Amino acid sequence: MGEQFRGCVVTDFLIEKPSFDATTATASFRYRLDELSFTETLRFPAGLDSAASTGTSFAKLLDLTAIVLGVSYFKLKAPELIRAPDIPLTVDERAFAIDIYENGLGEFYARNNLKRFGLINLAGPNETRPAPIAPKLRDRALLPIGGGKDSLVSVQLLEAAGLDYAPFAVNPKGPIITSVETIGRPPVYVTRTLDPEMIRLSSQPGYLTGHVPSTAINSMIGALVALLFSFDRIVLSNERSASEGNAQHDGREVNHQYSKSLDFEARIARILAAATGGALGYFSLLRSLSEASIARLFARQTRFDHVFSSCNRNFRYNGHDGPLWCGECPKCHFVFLILAPEMDKDRLLAIFGKNLLANPANEHSFRELTGLAGQKPWECVGEIEEAAACLYILAQRPEWANEPIVSLLKPDLLTQYGSPRLEAAHEELLAPSPHHHVPPELAAKVFGHAV
Repeated sequence: MGEQFRGCVVTDFLIEKPSFDATTATASFRYRLDELSFTETLRFPAGLDSAASTGTSFAKLLDLTAIVLGVSYFKLKAPELIRAPDIPLTVDERAFAIDIYENGLGEFYARNNLKRFGLINLAGPNETRPAPIAPKLRDRALLPIGGGKDSLVSVQLLEAAGLDYAPFAVNPKGPIITSVETIGRPPVYVTRTLDPEMIRLSSQPGYLTGHVPSTAINSMIGALVALLFSFDRIVLSNERSASEGNAQHDGREVNHQYSKSLDFEARIARILAAATGGALGYFSLLRSLSEASIARLFARQTRFDHVFSSCNRNFRYNGHDGPLWCGECPKCHFVFLILAPEMDKDRLLAIFGKNLLANPANEHSFRELTGLAGQKPWECVGEIEEAAACLYILAQRPEWANEPIVSLLKPDLLTQYGSPRLEAAHEELLAPSPHHHVPPELAAKVFGHAV
């Protein structure tokens, strides 16, 4: 029996068996949403190991990638039933898939006022084949580069520890390309081509659109790269604040950054390890660090000052558009705020091209970031108390104290939090957390460079 959706009956979402053509270095993924058909492709660069694509581990990862990439098409109507009749899954893999389609799409459900938690059903065969055989992979890291400060701090730490790595990105543009050029290592770039009909329908009446778990998507693509180009670990750059949610919806906490969270990291790491016979590792190098600590590490070097950007307005379907920083979005405001205590003021203004704390029009955005109004923005920003503590620190600095945003918010910060709490919060921000999944032998090599 179908579900009534805006006047239409939606029965299910079908995920077909994916395919890989080693001669063209292309993976194809096909989906059906009732009468609608979609095809997505991944094009890998030259130099892959075609023999690796014939192994059982690669076949398993390709199947799991088909599941995860499917969220982009599923969300057009978001039916409760998903079918994958040709993709056998273990109990853990099925739970992983449900987690992607529930918590991974939590923001999408919240902002479209949909209730799907606990209702998604994934129909398909159980896995009965032997566990995949572990491929032999080289001792080196695949490092996703997003164009922002976090992955560039991972670059600094890996280089300081003398560890081998290669930059990786899907559909690179703008700050990703300029950052990788500055890094100076040969990258691994993958071209992801979304079905254009899905993009068109996303803006049409009767269809839904919204946030998808992009880190989960890129991580699965990275797992394919790891096997095809021989990397034994994928090293993320997700900080501890990524685990903080944004709002409550349908009885659960919803997190814009769910697929960057510590819980998800542990979940996908188990899935990737099982799919590769334990050959492929997955963890965030920066998990123990706060945004404030990462900002302090970033400020140690100047080589990325004029190539990096965390402004999401730079990332569009059709490529890089406009300056590195718009100066208007919550992401720009947060990064400016978190870097301000760690950088010379002139250096920071040269990076952003303007003083974001000098514009009273930005007041509401900074109030949301610091917990003085509304809710935490639906953006990849740090913890609320972290932002509040950084603004409080600026209020103590002569060069920042009289800026309009600082002087406007200081009284309310003191009323809501109080000086002792804000001072303690800032001190805690600079202390590493014990909660991370970095292997001990790697932590011993890297963490000494993060102090």
